[in-house]
Amino acid sequence: MKNIRQQFLRTNPLSEGRGMALRGILFVFWALCSLAVSAQSFTVTGKVLDSNDEPLIGAAIVLKNNTSVGTVADFDGNFTLVVPDKDAVLTISYLGMTPQDVKVNGRKVIVVNLREDSEMLEEVVVVGYGQQKKESVVGAITQTKGEVLQRAGGVTDIGAALTGNLPGVITTSSSGMPGEEEPEIIIRGASSWNNSAPLVLVDGIERPMSSVDISSVQSISVLKDASATAVYGVKGANGVILITTKRGQEGKAQIDVSAQMTMKVPSKLPNKLDSYDALMARNVAVEHELALSPSSWDYITPLSVINKYRYPANLAEAERYPNVDWQDVLFNNYAMSYNANLNVSGGTKFVKYFVAADFVHEGDLYNVADNGRGYTSGYGYNRINVRSNLDFQLSKTTVFKVNIAGSNGAKKTPWGYTNSSDWGVAQYWAGAYSTPPDVFLPQYSDGTWGYYPNVSNVSNSAALMSLAGSMSTTTTRINTDFTLEQDLSFITKGLNARAMISWDNVFVETNRGVNDLYHDAVYKWIDPATGVEYYDPSEYDGNGFDPFDPTLWTTSGGEVDNNATQRNLNYQIQLDWAREFGDHNITAMGLFSRQETATGSVIPNRREDWAFRTTYNYANRYFFEYNGAYNGSEKFAPEYRFAFFNSGAVGWMISEEKFMNFSKKFLDMLKVRVSYGEIGDDNVTDRWLYLTQWAIGGGTNGSTPMGLTQSLSPYTWYRESAVGNSDIHWETVRKFNLGIDYSFLGGLFAGTVEVFRDRRTDIIVTGDSRSVPPYFGMTAPAANLGEVKTHGYELELRFNKVLENQMRFWGNFSMTHAKNEIIKHDDPALAPAYQKDAGFSIGQTHAYVDTGHLNTFDQIYGSPQHDTNDNQKLPGDYYIIDFNADGVIDSQDNIPYGYSSTPQNTYNASIGFEWKGFSAFVQFYGVTNVTRDVTLTSFANRLNTVYDQGTWWSKDNTNPDVVVPRFTTTPSYNTGTQNLYDGSYIRLKNAEIAYTFDGGWVKKLGIRNLRVFLNGNNLWVWTRMPDDRESNFSGASNQGAYPTMKRFNLGIKFTL
Repeated sequence: MKNIRQQFLRTNPLSEGRGMALRGILFVFWALCSLAVSAQSFTVTGKVLDSNDEPLIGAAIVLKNNTSVGTVADFDGNFTLVVPDKDAVLTISYLGMTPQDVKVNGRKVIVVNLREDSEMLEEVVVVGYGQQKKESVVGAITQTKGEVLQRAGGVTDIGAALTGNLPGVITTSSSGMPGEEEPEIIIRGASSWNNSAPLVLVDGIERPMSSVDISSVQSISVLKDASATAVYGVKGANGVILITTKRGQEGKAQIDVSAQMTMKVPSKLPNKLDSYDALMARNVAVEHELALSPSSWDYITPLSVINKYRYPANLAEAERYPNVDWQDVLFNNYAMSYNANLNVSGGTKFVKYFVAADFVHEGDLYNVADNGRGYTSGYGYNRINVRSNLDFQLSKTTVFKVNIAGSNGAKKTPWGYTNSSDWGVAQYWAGAYSTPPDVFLPQYSDGTWGYYPNVSNVSNSAALMSLAGSMSTTTTRINTDFTLEQDLSFITKGLNARAMISWDNVFVETNRGVNDLYHDAVYKWIDPATGVEYYDPSEYDGNGFDPFDPTLWTTSGGEVDNNATQRNLNYQIQLDWAREFGDHNITAMGLFSRQETATGSVIPNRREDWAFRTTYNYANRYFFEYNGAYNGSEKFAPEYRFAFFNSGAVGWMISEEKFMNFSKKFLDMLKVRVSYGEIGDDNVTDRWLYLTQWAIGGGTNGSTPMGLTQSLSPYTWYRESAVGNSDIHWETVRKFNLGIDYSFLGGLFAGTVEVFRDRRTDIIVTGDSRSVPPYFGMTAPAANLGEVKTHGYELELRFNKVLENQMRFWGNFSMTHAKNEIIKHDDPALAPAYQKDAGFSIGQTHAYVDTGHLNTFDQIYGSPQHDTNDNQKLPGDYYIIDFNADGVIDSQDNIPYGYSSTPQNTYNASIGFEWKGFSAFVQFYGVTNVTRDVTLTSFANRLNTVYDQGTWWSKDNTNPDVVVPRFTTTPSYNTGTQNLYDGSYIRLKNAEIAYTFDGGWVKKLGIRNLRVFLNGNNLWVWTRMPDDRESNFSGASNQGAYPTMKRFNLGIKFTL
């Protein structure tokens, strides 16, 4: 055909001329069109950078809605693109960054900074002994970044910063003491009464969270189901928290500096009446009980005297009639804390580095009075953390990693401090909780301290703190990890080996400071009825000198606390294999791990684990995983010492199926996953439970108790003190989890839904918790007698929207419901069902439950008899339910009430926005279905401590908040449930407003970016509880604790 056409043109000159004319016309038309197009087109040049102003090589720049017009950024982040007009819109994107739509608006040069996409960053999830792509994860794993934790205003403890940021993680705080603010953490509720704390690993090694500063944290992953935790064997039965620290990246050095200044104020303390109101209330209480105790009239205080407590005429009256606000006396209005941090990271092809130093100072809230003795008591905490993470690329296939970290924490306390739960320690804050306002002044004008001789244990907290001496306890921790990673692809493609060894050493020095326990000062009490002054010691008559030399205190140079010194050795050998065969992706992992932990001079604890994991992924649509561990524990006899536990999981990416094509316009991802498995647990405090223990003596003067009555023998000999159980074996928890991951509308909404059910069997009941008769004569053997089931669900919804003006709104909403029930326990066989542990939650609260008030004497006569002090009833008392219907209120009527002290429901809502340099967010956190015992007894020991707990009963108010407290009479079961508070709360957990400078004068100073922020923590709380403690683990319900804090934090962070 071509030859015919050419022949025709050669033989037809007319046709040839027409062809040339046609080509000329086409050329002219093309030229005119080109001129028209060039007249409308516009050339844009620009640069694409990250948040640190580093170029994003390969960033895509395309015309919005027309991807055929586009380019990519070069090595320096520069690009040039011809667009149709000056008002064109460009879409700029980069892997791991949030895409931006940018209007040209006639600009010839555009500089764009892309932000990290939190969803994209989570594509790689840290799992047990490795990483997985998020889309292929089939276990219940939640992950957050270190930057999220840094938003907790002024909080330097990782555990406290976790609150609300990870679904399924339940935290409860109890104290604001410097250096002791770490909360209790459980994952998905408690499933054992022995120990429900999760396993915490820092860079793969079991370590406390306090060994890491927040700024060094890259990510935190929480493993919750059997599929995720099985590779950790017996230590992962309660869940696992994986903390991964930052590492360097190849590139020039980046220096990050931050400094924060935090003002701490008490959050909430019990509201006590002052002297005037307390004495007026006492008159009401005394009048109420006159029918039972006519002599109580002697305790009525005339108004003329009461007025002197509030309106003293002079100093003498002020000292004779005290009106002390103990909370104001003991605590300053605020305390200051400071935090400074320096991080340096970068690297070359040979070595990558991350180096960090972090300093924390936690100030003391106490207003410590001058004791004139040359020292100052009180609390305080200073800690410095240093870290160096180095990665050496020894060859193309060999990487050697070295992690060296250390911390030194110095805690200042009064001399002899043990722990917050100790009754003696609690007297330092007893004034804020229980000391009456009218018994004495903290310190009188003559320098003597106040005391009350008529009732023991009425503490002058101000004197105790001032004269307590000062003790420094220093904890020094040194952690070293050495890891060798070798690519073994020369053996088979995808094979890698990893070997690691770590040494951790912890040294604790205590008893350094001033010991002033045994050199009392002079105390005084003024009897308000007579004005007579009483002194202690009695030898001091008020006219002589202090009989004690104020410099008799001694100093101590400190000593090693052998019980707290630890040496940990951990070594691991791991093989990983990963291959892709078309649509088939297969991975396998095998690991040997051994850990030795020695505390003081105790024989080291040893644990050995053999773990494996294998996964299969077909076309990113179907996922399978099987893993397990062969564990060994010294706590069991040889025949039970080793056991194998395993789990499996499957996942289905439904959104990738062809039949889901209809949803592509609105559904980004929908995945369903299911896991089931069993894990062992030996996490009880006792060792070698299978061995019988022997002791010598045990009675008075070393004699040996014997016989049914445990009477003392005149002789001393060895005796069997605890019976071993050769059949003791692992606790086993079977975990089921159903999860759904979703994302739709282009990532506008995303989240997860989890449903879980755990059943723990063979729970160990230790000897002191066994139901055995007292004549057994020794501690009973531990036995696998318990069973608990736990079930619940987790809901999470994330929101992310970027507007055309580059304003970004985001939100994170989550809820966790976790409930446990004891199925079996070693309950007394003859106990009624409602007084057994079985059938109720772990730690279920019990009480004598009331059903309203006895409003008349007729109702009193018709009420059930009390087994003690039945004749002390008065109108207004509680009508206690006779639960067993035997006509008598006694110990058999103490029944389950409310919930346990661990919340069943937790809620979190975080919302924020970012626009240009501005950013702000707020986080609300709350809990429900929790009961907390706070025993506040007005007029205890006939002292005028009166708590504002609401309205009192009267004949005109028969539905009050509480009964009329008694002053002289002693009724039984009179508090009912009024001390058991609904522990629910909603708090403004965190809030922040910040601005980031990244150009202009900042760049002229050589700074890449500068961020100034104002944030706060625990800023507001609504609760029915009288104080802001979420739990009583730092002090009994009637003792209180160091106040929890609100924090207002001002900080600055810049990058060089």
